[in-house]
Amino acid sequence: MASPRTVTIVALSFALGMFFVFMGTIKLTPRLSKEAYSEMKSAYKSYAKALPALKKIGVSSVLLRKIIGTLEVGCGIVLTLVPGRPKDVANFILLLVMLAVLFFHQLVGDPLKRYAHALVFGILLTCRLLIARQGEDRPEREERREEQITAQEKNKVKVS
Repeated sequence: MASPRTVTIVALSFALGMFFVFMGTIKLTPRLSKEAYSEMKSAYKSYAKALPALKKIGVSSVLLRKIIGTLEVGCGIVLTLVPGRPKDVANFILLLVMLAVLFFHQLVGDPLKRYAHALVFGILLTCRLLIARQGEDRPEREERREEQITAQEKNKVKVS
């Protein structure tokens, strides 16, 4: 039977991956929802206007939306389907994307209800990453502890 930690990581990875595939697809194409797509287009126009440095380096609102949408879809697929370390890399990239999205929302002065999803999913990504990383350190700590116990037992035998 799988450990609770494993079940948690798998469930979070799948749910987060599917969410980001969905949200990224909405940013890239109107096929899922024409309303949401046009809302994304106008939101990214306001982000690009609020940050003129993007225009100076040649990043238009369309390019910004497509970059973020592509990152979300790609990393979402990795979180959902790819095993191992790539999930952690995708998780970290999505966490950076969420931080950028939160920055954009703050920059244009959006109310909390417009960016609450980014806040919640940023927290979920952080939790998933912490849980995944926590498990990797445990075997090393247990090995060190066993070595310390063995060394202590040898010292006791020598003293006796």
